[in-house]
Amino acid sequence: MLCDTAWVEGRKRVYLNLSVRLELIGRSAEFQRIVEVLAQDGDVLIAGVPGSGRRTLVRSAAKEVGAIILEIDCIRAGDGERFLQLLAEAVSQNFQPAQIKNWVNTKAREYFVFNSDETTGKLKLIRSLNLKQLWQAFELLLKLPQQLAEADSKRVVLILHTFPHIRSWDKNGEWEATLRREIKAQTFVSYVLVATIAEATNAEENDYPYLTLKLAPLVRDVIAVWAREILHTQGLTFDSRSKALQLFLDAVQGHIGDAMALIRRIQSVRRPDGLVTEKAVHDAIQGLLKDLSITFESLLMLLPPNQVHLLEALACDPTEKPQSREYIQKHGLSRGGSLQGALMGLQHKGLIYGAEQGYKLALPLLALWLKQRLD
Repeated sequence: MLCDTAWVEGRKRVYLNLSVRLELIGRSAEFQRIVEVLAQDGDVLIAGVPGSGRRTLVRSAAKEVGAIILEIDCIRAGDGERFLQLLAEAVSQNFQPAQIKNWVNTKAREYFVFNSDETTGKLKLIRSLNLKQLWQAFELLLKLPQQLAEADSKRVVLILHTFPHIRSWDKNGEWEATLRREIKAQTFVSYVLVATIAEATNAEENDYPYLTLKLAPLVRDVIAVWAREILHTQGLTFDSRSKALQLFLDAVQGHIGDAMALIRRIQSVRRPDGLVTEKAVHDAIQGLLKDLSITFESLLMLLPPNQVHLLEALACDPTEKPQSREYIQKHGLSRGGSLQGALMGLQHKGLIYGAEQGYKLALPLLALWLKQRLD
């Protein structure tokens, strides 16, 4: 039976499931849903901006069902050969060397080599395979986790981070289509595809057979409870006589990744009485923004000028209607396709939310840095 507790924030009462770890607070419903789906051999598409807690959720859910976890960061795969190597490495790190060696010797010696000792091993793709051989290797390797899991009567969860990135080199969609067929067919392997919110919309249009979850920003009350509990473990508390907590909540805007970064900064500055003052929060914010400035500058350099211009406008002057004539004229934005392309480009990169969240910046600390930079 689940044990619940409650905190009062202002006039609202927030119920949190104490059977879920602290870092999952605010996502317990999504966590339980993923656990249920994985336990029933289902597959999941989880969408959200960077820092929204996607990885924590899916890893925790996979551990909850006792599954072997294989992870691939698709952003590291610039082509099919690299994707295959990443999958091979994930498999060889999580299964017994003897099993993989037997598979290579009996089914795949034309495509793979396996170097091992008694306890560890590395499965490697043979170099200089032609396109036909590469495809045959892909089809063989994709079935391997199912075969190993079935032999051991275990479950496997294959997590594909930034999954839509494979479309940058899989121009005809052949690799994705083959993956989709295996997802439907495999009974011991569940797939979790991790994407941004904008990319999840594309996935739904392609009729993926997954549970689809979209992670919105956490509500202020939940972030407040989480922050207080984290600080409490370090003997710290927000000064109730000041606006310290409000300043913290205004800065992170429900983004758990930015909240974690700011909490770590706050924890590094201690007072004898353990109080976190408004000045302490302000100093922590400014210090963190200074540390992140090089990262943010580098990010802007990678964006097309029209996306940088739109990002700056939305940071300084948030709006739910960036396509309106008044907003376009006010900020000197391009009309028509150029503006729509910039909006979609920023959504695909996980830098802004879509219409359902009012096109606000997805990374609150980036928004704060942009405002201060332009001021």
